[in-house]
Amino acid sequence: MTQQQQTRVIPLTCSGHTRPVVDLQFSSMTSDNKYYLISGCKDGNPMLRDGQTGDWIGTFLGHKGAVWSARLSKEAHRAVTGSADFSAKVWDTFTGQELHSFGHQHIVRAVNFSPDGTKIVTGGQEKKLRIFDLYRPDAPPIEADDHSGTIKTVNWHPTKNVLFSGGEDGIIRVRDLRVMREIAALPAGGPVSSMTLSPDGERICWTADNKAGFWSLELGLAPTEDTIMMHTMPRSVSSIALHPSGEKFVVGSDSDPWVRIYDALTAKELEVNKGHHGSIHAVGYSPDGEVYASGSEDGTIRLWQSDPTKSYGLWQKVKDAE
Repeated sequence: MTQQQQTRVIPLTCSGHTRPVVDLQFSSMTSDNKYYLISGCKDGNPMLRDGQTGDWIGTFLGHKGAVWSARLSKEAHRAVTGSADFSAKVWDTFTGQELHSFGHQHIVRAVNFSPDGTKIVTGGQEKKLRIFDLYRPDAPPIEADDHSGTIKTVNWHPTKNVLFSGGEDGIIRVRDLRVMREIAALPAGGPVSSMTLSPDGERICWTADNKAGFWSLELGLAPTEDTIMMHTMPRSVSSIALHPSGEKFVVGSDSDPWVRIYDALTAKELEVNKGHHGSIHAVGYSPDGEVYASGSEDGTIRLWQSDPTKSYGLWQKVKDAE
């Protein structure tokens, strides 16, 4: 057993939500060397926090239904949220002001920004992808309807002009946005519940039933046996995030209140961390890999230190106090 496994991981608990937390995302490291955390919740009130400490910064008020998806722009100056009130909203993170609201015909389950922050993409129970131009918010969106089930996750590649989407039809689809054409389709092993893209854009990971899948994109956007790795996990997994090093990943489960860390190559369980009082709906790593977050049915977000043998953020203060 390693020293890290022997050291108890003490999480920081972020309260404030009143219903289950169903989505969260850390921002990239911003130009002022900070990062932030946004959360979506069934209480309809997405929240912005300091990513390192979990301190509450503000709540975006305006949705009239559960917020299923919440994402930050690269510099964290804008937020986008998708809701059960049939809308996607864009927010100013400095003032909390609603900048745009885009109506849909059904529940919006997935949202994200383009890398340059000028567009958003949405997906949901209409089974359609929509791309809205924030410079021309009144213009009709670009649409695509390749999915045959609810779209639950969308990821825009940071350098290639392609979009990844997944959902209940169990297919991860890759779309070339220059021609709005699907260029690859990967069977995910079951309905896709979550999908994240590494910050460098070299790997995508997803969860489907009891599968944790990884796709290396270094050799291109055509999935092959050499670029796909899929682990069968001992229980169903609802959410996944890959450590920036690529060496380990964290998962949450709808049937388990424990946060688990696994070796990315072998799927050997490295850590089991207890603290939540309900199933885990969302997980994510900070851009420096020092912190990971979990959002739960119990209505809380918990921040965990990746390496509890190190001093970092508020964990430094706790150790000094001891």
